[in-house]
Amino acid sequence: MQNVQVKNTLRNEVPEELKWDLTDLFPTKEAWKEELEAIKQEVPTVTQYKGKLGEGANYLLECLSQQEALYVRVMRVATYANLQQSEDGTNSENQAQSALVGSFLASVSASTAFIDSEILALPDGTVEKYLVEEPKLQAFQKPLKELLETKPHTLHPETEETLAALGEVLTSPYMTYQRSKSSDMAFAPFQDEQGKELPLTFATFEDRYELSPKTEVRRNAFQSFTNTLKQYQNTFAATYSTEIKKQVTLSRLRGYESVTHMLLQPQDVSLEMYNNQLDVIQKELAPHMRRFAKLKKRVLGLDKLMFCDLKAPLDPDFNPTTTYEDASKVILESLQVMGPEYVGIMEKGLKDRWVDLAENVGKSTGAFCASPYGVHPYILITWTDTMRGAFILTHELGHAGHFYLAGKNQTYSNTRPSMYFVEAPSTMNELLLGQHLLSTTEDNRMRRWIILQFLGTYYHNFVTHLLEGELQRRVYALAEAGTPITAKTLTEQKTEVLSNFWGDTVELDEGAGLTWMRQPHYYMGLYPYTYSAGLTASTAVAQLIKEEGQPAVDRWVEVLKMGGTKTPLELLKHAGVDMSTQEPIKKAVAFVGSLIDELEKSYE
Repeated sequence: MQNVQVKNTLRNEVPEELKWDLTDLFPTKEAWKEELEAIKQEVPTVTQYKGKLGEGANYLLECLSQQEALYVRVMRVATYANLQQSEDGTNSENQAQSALVGSFLASVSASTAFIDSEILALPDGTVEKYLVEEPKLQAFQKPLKELLETKPHTLHPETEETLAALGEVLTSPYMTYQRSKSSDMAFAPFQDEQGKELPLTFATFEDRYELSPKTEVRRNAFQSFTNTLKQYQNTFAATYSTEIKKQVTLSRLRGYESVTHMLLQPQDVSLEMYNNQLDVIQKELAPHMRRFAKLKKRVLGLDKLMFCDLKAPLDPDFNPTTTYEDASKVILESLQVMGPEYVGIMEKGLKDRWVDLAENVGKSTGAFCASPYGVHPYILITWTDTMRGAFILTHELGHAGHFYLAGKNQTYSNTRPSMYFVEAPSTMNELLLGQHLLSTTEDNRMRRWIILQFLGTYYHNFVTHLLEGELQRRVYALAEAGTPITAKTLTEQKTEVLSNFWGDTVELDEGAGLTWMRQPHYYMGLYPYTYSAGLTASTAVAQLIKEEGQPAVDRWVEVLKMGGTKTPLELLKHAGVDMSTQEPIKKAVAFVGSLIDELEKSYE
């Protein structure tokens, strides 16, 4: 395979084999446009049931079935537009497609808003009676149950329809943030340790320079990066503040106890489970991570450990490289324990162009997996020929395997589990890769590198995203108390969160406080803390697989196939883990502590 690290490459210059194959969604853009128009004509197949859902179980079944069929097509159209926007956000045609789909989704949502309203307006006990009268309605039992739980918080049907019609407006803070980040931000070049000027983008900072072994490169890149962030801080704060006000206002309109109660409801998570993740990890992990920070400062010979040094490689001269092909091979080897069905899905993903791996101008930063129902998942990464990339790739393949299995075994309405569970299958893949690599080498340096990859995963989920979750918890509390959410407030709160966690082991500068500007997760409800929940769960299940072998594997694959048919607590209890207690969290933190113990010993 050709080298995929091509700087400033335009999308149309990227070789086809390095791109995902969107023809599995639609053969051409024209076919996509035709389907978009065709779906618009299909909306009446659902709206014909308006006012009829109280007339019998058969009407409800027919309406929900038609809605599901429509949504499958709608999501396919939306995924195509979103993937094209992600592969090149600078392309005006992609921007137009994305905007077109945004408007279309809002109109479909408004047209079908009557369904929830009418179901909720039915006399108490009607839906339960329908479920008995019409066995085929059992396929919709869980979404119906979840809908009925929102009944005390549902507004007048006309109000709900109005809110649905405003869908595009209500999601505009996220769109504004993403558009500005991908298309408007320009970073000044910076100088390396030899005075050579290096170009900087959002992607190259997060994927390359932040991880540089050269202190001057890291710190200079961070300074240039911070300078640009500062120029946008007031606009980004206003954008995020709008998102916060929207959520707080909706929670009050709907009569929730708090915005947190509103946002946790669709996750099927108790307030106690949410607070456990934030409180236990911050309290018990901080001492371990401070030891890690002190070790990094000593080993790297730094006069002080700056915030931008936290991701510096601890063993900078040892950074194993690998090709995409070799990484794919070792990933498949590491997943053999999961059995032939799961491994077969992974092979398809790697060989059938589910993955977009080249770097090009306008491509989204980071990595994600999109899973349109009835097609197959799509993975976006930027491959950099490092072994670390194998962990990122297997993580996204974990999402792909999960949703492929769920999609094959469940209806569209029952495919997606709670957000609380979503990161468990992906981090499970990472843990299995790390364990496999440790089992295949006696080289002390390589073993140390693998432990550092484990720690990278825990840092990502238990530190970066968990502390984002803590900022969210604080910001919503401030907003509900009437405190204006400004750039100053956000930066001060973020700095305080970081300071409480790192103590005096890390020097926090202005750029550290501005990290609230870097992630889109703040626009996705209470998403950040769920990274830690997923990794807590996968750590526990991975331990069970080591202890029990095949029975634990079988239970885990069964859980993946269950999709969204059970709550996250039920799913994980089936796998053998009880997340209603603090025990799995404490065990996961203790495991991180043991990794740091081993790391410290390797430097004695």
